[in-house]
Amino acid sequence: MSAVLRAQALGKKYKQRWALRDCDLDIPAGRVVGLVGPNGAGKSTLLNLASGLLTPTAGTIEVCGGRPAAGVDQLAKVGFVAQDTPTYASLSVADHLDLGRHLNPTWDDALARDRIRRLGLDPKQRAGKLSGGQRAQLALTLGIAKRPQLLILDEPVAALDPLARREFMQDLMEAVAEHEMSVVLSSHLVSDVERACDYVIVLVDSRVQVTGDIEDLVASHHRLTGPRRDPDTLPTGLHILSASHTERQTTLLVRTDTAVHDPGWTVSPLGLEDIILAHMTRPADAVRDSRPALEVLR
Repeated sequence: MSAVLRAQALGKKYKQRWALRDCDLDIPAGRVVGLVGPNGAGKSTLLNLASGLLTPTAGTIEVCGGRPAAGVDQLAKVGFVAQDTPTYASLSVADHLDLGRHLNPTWDDALARDRIRRLGLDPKQRAGKLSGGQRAQLALTLGIAKRPQLLILDEPVAALDPLARREFMQDLMEAVAEHEMSVVLSSHLVSDVERACDYVIVLVDSRVQVTGDIEDLVASHHRLTGPRRDPDTLPTGLHILSASHTERQTTLLVRTDTAVHDPGWTVSPLGLEDIILAHMTRPADAVRDSRPALEVLR
């Protein structure tokens, strides 16, 4: 399957600080991708580079087969909803739809007006009088109705209450199923990623920590618990994410492509949140480390 976003050695620097560096990504088309990481990790920078709002300091990025924002046709391929779900306070809901129709050559006016009707939004209502959830839904409508190949969402539900967030995510999932878009969704909430996404990217300290299909990541990560071990007796072929010890017990969070058959270990599955947190707290110099467990622990 072709890539909807491809980055090679991508970096963005502000004065002396790298907001993103050495970013290599190859995101397959047709996926709903969750982009997660702590504040300051570079998530918004990556999405702004993908949308064409920023230009790289280093490396390259290609979105939907072209350079971001390189002309009208390329702009039409990408929909972008920024973190503050921007709308124009003095314009009505109908004004926003008219603006979308004039600015986007692939605009689907019937889709936009049907969504507004189903959401119960008054076309005459000014955006500044809408609730946060309603503004987010209006922004999502504008992003979907331009019929993009890729829809980029930068923490669109961060400021919403739980009910508005659930309604937004439900609408997003329905839109993805109906219109077959690729989506990259940045979120601090693993529950949103689990609900809506099938692929995940973990970004930490401006670097990509891990990427992959969520089902594959869950299947390849485990918690091993057993009697405290000397490093020389650990199973081979494991990539250690974290290790903790008591006087009697050793607990490892590991990634492995093969089953662990050592009877000395109790093997239990890891949920997506545990996996993400393990990679987020992994030492920076271990990001690309592919050495077996014995070498990592020494």
